[in-house]
Amino acid sequence: MNFTASKYSIIDVETTGGVRYGRMTEICIITIENMQVVDVYQSLLNPEVAIPRNITALTGITNEMVQDAPKFHEIANIILEKTENAIFVAHSVNFDFGFLKKEFDSIGLKFSKRKLCTVRLSRKLIPGLKSYSLGRLCRDIGINLIGAHRAEADTRATAMLFLKLLAIDQLNEFKTFTSFLNKSSRQATLPPNISTEDFEKLPETPGIYIFKDKLDKVLYVGKAKNIKSRVLSHIYSKSQNSLNLCTETFHLDFEETGNELTALLLEADYIRRFYPKFNKAQKRPAYTYQIISYRNQRNIIQLALGRTKNSFNSVLTIYNKTVGLETLMELCSTYNLCPKYCSLQTTNEACTHYKITNCRGICSKNEPTETYNERVLHAINELDERKETYVIIEKGRTVLENCIILVENGTYFGFGFIEKENTVENFEDFRNYINRYQNTYHTSKILRSYARKDINQHRFTTAENVSFFE
Repeated sequence: MNFTASKYSIIDVETTGGVRYGRMTEICIITIENMQVVDVYQSLLNPEVAIPRNITALTGITNEMVQDAPKFHEIANIILEKTENAIFVAHSVNFDFGFLKKEFDSIGLKFSKRKLCTVRLSRKLIPGLKSYSLGRLCRDIGINLIGAHRAEADTRATAMLFLKLLAIDQLNEFKTFTSFLNKSSRQATLPPNISTEDFEKLPETPGIYIFKDKLDKVLYVGKAKNIKSRVLSHIYSKSQNSLNLCTETFHLDFEETGNELTALLLEADYIRRFYPKFNKAQKRPAYTYQIISYRNQRNIIQLALGRTKNSFNSVLTIYNKTVGLETLMELCSTYNLCPKYCSLQTTNEACTHYKITNCRGICSKNEPTETYNERVLHAINELDERKETYVIIEKGRTVLENCIILVENGTYFGFGFIEKENTVENFEDFRNYINRYQNTYHTSKILRSYARKDINQHRFTTAENVSFFE
């Protein structure tokens, strides 16, 4: 390909907002052929929606300025003519191209071009700069940019930058340009601030992936069966949230887990610790509930469900209020307990619960307190027995290891990896391979969901049975 003789359309658009809901307010197209500017086209556009005040403050474009401007469909053919047989070039090209493609789609026309991004080209050909924003980049390499955030000013600066990049790569036989235009290359499709090296390091295995900003602050964390494929789905997504995420991302990181369960648990831990900006789920408050026991003035042992952080009288910790109430109702039915003394009914009289009808009369003083309390203690004992200690055996990160998830007394303890050739003779030895993680509402929910699956798909090793490793 003759890069010096090729036709390039250097484009910048101003908009009312992001690609998903925003509309164009201005466009400029500068045509370059034989490394010379041969045409400049600029036009305001009527976006057919109100321009937000913050956008007007940034660009200077007001609603009055675009009121009589042409609508997109009125200049669509001009844009097609100007960009015919040209390579589409822009600073953060996916943003500008995304707007044009969306507008053409809305009027039933196809818009498809080969693309070059001057942000990514600059990172490759002028490495080591602190910032690759158009303003900072122009200042650093001596390009005069006056009137930033207006389409023509930004496009002229981008055109000068592009010609400089073209000249730099000409000395290297256009190897960088060739690579970026290669259809199999990720260079043209990756967001401008994400390095190809970071992306290529991503494995196609289960685990978590992490989007970070330029200061290495965690922006988003997710779990995946195939890390690279899942990250790619974010990059190709047209949702506004994904577009914003990819724009702010400078680094990609990951942790392999070998299996989906551990990926879910690790994802929950990252969200709890780093509270990433773009994670929505698992950030809403999740309250801890406890079934507690105490003796009332009549010396009757009462059970109650409370949203308390700490309680010396806690019988069972539950991370869902509905599950807690269902547990109390189950105990009432099984052990003939009184709903009044299990906090399922508020009344000064004898219980009259709509569903639980097998109370033996403690609430109407027709049953000895000692007899009733004995059944309550049996119920509490049953809850204690539900607090199992076990490990879940899952696939490791390699064929030579297993992943182990430890639950002690019904509480998630953590996970780790153990080589298959290792022999575990005592259940307590599992602790030596575990990295400690905090038990939360979300980890409890994940493990409950896992346990509800077909038991034949699980491999549990209890404290009385470690034969899996023998």
